[in-house]
Amino acid sequence: MIVATAGHIDHGKTLLVKTLTGVDTDRLPEEKARGISIDLGFAYWPLGEGRLIGFVDVPGHERFIHNMLAGVCGIDFALLAVAADDGVMPQTVEHLQILNLLGIRRGVAAITKIDRVDSAHVGQVETQVCALLAGSPLEGISVLPVSAVTGAGMDALRQVLLAATEAHATRYREGQHFRLAIDRAFAVAGSGTVVTGTVFNGEVRPGDRLVVSPKGMPARVRGIQIRGGASARAQAGDRCALNLSGIDVQAIARGDWLLHEAIHAPSRRLDVRFALLPGEHAPLEHWTPVHLHLATADVMARVAIRRGAAIAPGTSALAQLVTEEPIAALNGDRFILRDPSASRTLGGGKVIDPLAKESRRATATRPAALAALEQDTSEAALIALLAIPDRAVDCRHFETIFNLTAERAASLYRSADAAIIGREHRVTILRANADALRERIPARIGEFHRAQPQAPGVEIQALHKELAPWFTPDAFSFLVRGLADARQIHADGTTVRLAGHDATSNPADDEMWRAVLPALLQGRFTPPKVADLARNLGQNEAALRSFLHRKSRAGEVMHVTGDLYFPKATLAILAANAALVARSASRGLFTAAQYRDATGVGRNLTIKILELFDTLGITQRIGDTRKMHKNFVPLLGPAKPSFTPRE
Repeated sequence: MIVATAGHIDHGKTLLVKTLTGVDTDRLPEEKARGISIDLGFAYWPLGEGRLIGFVDVPGHERFIHNMLAGVCGIDFALLAVAADDGVMPQTVEHLQILNLLGIRRGVAAITKIDRVDSAHVGQVETQVCALLAGSPLEGISVLPVSAVTGAGMDALRQVLLAATEAHATRYREGQHFRLAIDRAFAVAGSGTVVTGTVFNGEVRPGDRLVVSPKGMPARVRGIQIRGGASARAQAGDRCALNLSGIDVQAIARGDWLLHEAIHAPSRRLDVRFALLPGEHAPLEHWTPVHLHLATADVMARVAIRRGAAIAPGTSALAQLVTEEPIAALNGDRFILRDPSASRTLGGGKVIDPLAKESRRATATRPAALAALEQDTSEAALIALLAIPDRAVDCRHFETIFNLTAERAASLYRSADAAIIGREHRVTILRANADALRERIPARIGEFHRAQPQAPGVEIQALHKELAPWFTPDAFSFLVRGLADARQIHADGTTVRLAGHDATSNPADDEMWRAVLPALLQGRFTPPKVADLARNLGQNEAALRSFLHRKSRAGEVMHVTGDLYFPKATLAILAANAALVARSASRGLFTAAQYRDATGVGRNLTIKILELFDTLGITQRIGDTRKMHKNFVPLLGPAKPSFTPRE
């Protein structure tokens, strides 16, 4: 369990931690000289049996709120300190607001320095603290009078912390990639670069290769330390130190993340839900500049309000944070906004989509998508996204912002009965909707054929725009290829047609085909050129050329080279010849010369035939040789070789 202190300057936070752990967390010479905490301090309270409580001691001075914010990210429990001789002070209030905005729900309040005042005054401060906590997520936590000097009340504080540890649930880490928020980076003689921080997600082991984000620099984990000792792994909820190789310490700073490359996706636009504190005197206007604090990062940003011109005090709204420099974030990450001078906290909220697009380009389905992404779990978000009509879920985007491993994502898709569509750019929709679209595509092609029977087919782009414009081109092409592989439709370049459709099916063309096909078949492996064929048949050359082009679009003939068109049946025989030559060749690899000699076709035409087979995927060229790549029968039809292999 990780505990962070909170409270006004000089309210005894550091002494409390020292009394509980024996560790003085003020390590800087300036801290020693001034007697105040400036940067984060860390200590551990071993509990035995491998259990411990980790403490993050934060500065209380208003000038060091940015350090405090870096310290309370990723904690499990808050230790709010209020000095009995001062009572509630400005940073007491601000620190509590920050804890509330970050979603901290567990904690204890310690009224410190009770040795300096009488019991009546302690009671008054206790009343103040209870009033301050009322209505907050920490309402009802224990409020304990203590003195780190005399030891009064410290046993009670220890018991509360121990009970909290017993009740502490292990953070969810299955199915998630590793992610650590870096709060320190330094060099150790003989070891090199070391970073420390809190593990937010997943686990890491020595040898793992990671990325420093948002900078995108690779690093490898050489070793892991937890509470000063070597460890075989670190996991979600741990504070740890990682010894890194392959990266210079000067390239890393507080605010960076160390994470798995799958979730390295820096962005300058975050869609968020933001709540303005009720104590603000004026609404937050559109495009207000702010300090954005997210985990250990502090970057300048502007607030783009999605609806309306401003956010009223005490209310929340959807907004987009546009940062001056890239930042790494995931769905559900908590953040704090402070004013441009970093003098006061404005409010905070939760990241919805860390990879947002420019808000003015939002689609009609964007509000529904944001509502879905606000769900408490990735499972609920996926179900809500899939329910949005005319929208596909971008798998890469979904898996990245929810930090899902491939295995975890596949499990979610299965449980939601979703179909994955595409290769390079995968999307997912409900399986029932995918099946309906697979039925609609051939049906629409049929409607087109009936309306335009002379047209060779429908342009895939036009079909995509009409039936599923919300699909990526890659995903729609994937569907089309699947239907073509199932022989429900025929794809020819940029057009598709039904498998049985013939654009030349009319009386005039049928008559011409009855004359042309025998002439082409008679020519065997050297069919007549178009000009010669037109002269022999007494046909207009231009009309015949147009006819053969339509037949090639329909797949009845194929253009090989120049003015030569081959019937499918002839090409099937030539493909069967190639298969026979391959079977007789060493390792199935044959040369163009071997194919020429076996088939009896001239050298130049042999090369063109083999190049066509390469294009069709029937053969595959490997240097100066080729091998059979796939069965030619589904494409060209069955055929026997034109020769008998030599014994």
